[in-house]
Amino acid sequence: MSLPHALLTSLLEKPSSGLELAQRFSKSIGYFWQASHQQIYRELVRLEEAGWVQSHADEGARGRKRTYAVLPAGKAELKRWMALHSEHKNLRDEMMIRVRAAAVVGAKGLADGVQERLNSHREQLALYKAIRKKDFEGKPETRAMALQRRILEAGIEYERLYVAFCEDVLKELEST
Repeated sequence: MSLPHALLTSLLEKPSSGLELAQRFSKSIGYFWQASHQQIYRELVRLEEAGWVQSHADEGARGRKRTYAVLPAGKAELKRWMALHSEHKNLRDEMMIRVRAAAVVGAKGLADGVQERLNSHREQLALYKAIRKKDFEGKPETRAMALQRRILEAGIEYERLYVAFCEDVLKELEST
């Protein structure tokens, strides 16, 4: 996954200023591909230099607010990139190593970290479920919405899995 392609996707959904894009990004794509505001602004400059987006100054806006929109070359690049095959990346999660290490050095102090992670995943799961209810339940589903819902459902399943994992680890730690 690349940040330029994530930004092109978001801008095709809705042309935006850098600030609007960063705010929307953190509430959607940002759940599975993080980027700081600074990274987004730097990438917007690169996208414009590449001829993939264009910007225009917003009339009456304070400062240097610009709205960005995808050009045909940017849409073609996104289509090209989307058709590429990406290799599967194996899970890299320090919590898995900590749990494994507990098997050989003891679990002292591990439960607090697992509980913290459990709480975090429960919060994220609740957020995803609230998004599903607000954005998808009871609404006619277009093809675009169906694909977006599939992404959300994958996030829900991931969070459910991690909640169950943490609960199981805590039970195991309590029994020893």
